[in-house]
Amino acid sequence: MLIVADENIPLLDSFFGDIGDLRQMPGRSMSAADVRDADILLVRSVTRVNEQLLADSRVRFVGTCTIGTDHIDQEWLKSAGIAFSAAPGCNANSVVEYVLAVIALRAEKLCIDDWTDLSVGVVGAGNVGGELTRKLERLGFDVVVCDPPKAEATDEDDGTFSDLDEALKCDVITLHTPLISDGKYPTCHMLAAAHLADLNADQLLINTSRGEVIDTAALVKRLAEPDAPTVTLDVWENEPRINAGLAEQAWIATPHVAGYSLEGKVQGSEMIYRALSRFMGLPVRKQAGQFLPEAALSKLSFTSAADVMDAANIAILCCCDPRRDDARLRRTLSLPPEERGRAFDRLRREYPVRREFSSLKIQLKGTSRSAQETFRALGFKLKL
Repeated sequence: MLIVADENIPLLDSFFGDIGDLRQMPGRSMSAADVRDADILLVRSVTRVNEQLLADSRVRFVGTCTIGTDHIDQEWLKSAGIAFSAAPGCNANSVVEYVLAVIALRAEKLCIDDWTDLSVGVVGAGNVGGELTRKLERLGFDVVVCDPPKAEATDEDDGTFSDLDEALKCDVITLHTPLISDGKYPTCHMLAAAHLADLNADQLLINTSRGEVIDTAALVKRLAEPDAPTVTLDVWENEPRINAGLAEQAWIATPHVAGYSLEGKVQGSEMIYRALSRFMGLPVRKQAGQFLPEAALSKLSFTSAADVMDAANIAILCCCDPRRDDARLRRTLSLPPEERGRAFDRLRREYPVRREFSSLKIQLKGTSRSAQETFRALGFKLKL
């Protein structure tokens, strides 16, 4: 049995090496000829999986080690009798931690002592948006959640969901929607010129969902105007050939790595391993935890003299500091377009190991109960 897989899927050999012969290759350049003799295809979001890729192949199972599925023609796979599985929620916590780090940096930039003074509008309440909302509320933030499909499915108007206009009034707006081009609730260019015009210099817009959710041309124009909002962008239209001008205008610009914690990536591999094992009738004998190495930083210690928010910021940025990813991306912006695209992919392929908050034990000596609750809400392990 031949398994063709994106070479950047972590722990390929560990999870899939004893299931079949592995052929690893670049996901973005994968062609029909590359997969024609494959039985199993394992991809990430950079590979378009459709009739053009698979029509003449013998592939019977497709797995994407990602939460998104807009790169997969699921209707065609179903019509062709090809089984499909994704990894919804695998890196949700990684994206949440990236957003929390950006909010912490925003509070620091504005000299806000208590970051919960910032209101947050969460647009999209799926795996990522839902988890982010739960953490923000537990931390004490005022959160406005917008998710029209979920609101419509709710039997009663219990105040859980608000409309987009309400979410866009918050100090921080963070986007977590799938990319949907048609239907009742399309998200492609969901934020266009009209909505962008309503944002002001006191607001921060974060996009970690899909680049196409925001109209790039309209955003470039808006950011050149007075009273423009601050933006943090991890996703871009036309990846990997991103708009260099937009990246230069952004406060924080990163190369689609918000979900790139080691835990998130390995969990995606595990979820597809489990799905493939079920498809083939094989026992599930492996799990992500057995392959995770010891974290480089294992413990931080704070005394009663530490300010809660200062301590939390230190811990957050020790695990996830988007400014480092921003610096790496900005070094590529002066390259010619073709080289810039290759550099974007290289930044993702060679991304440094990033561990989630749960890998770090926080020792609190004589600190308050509120400090303990803050670190627990963020997801750190505590040693009291």
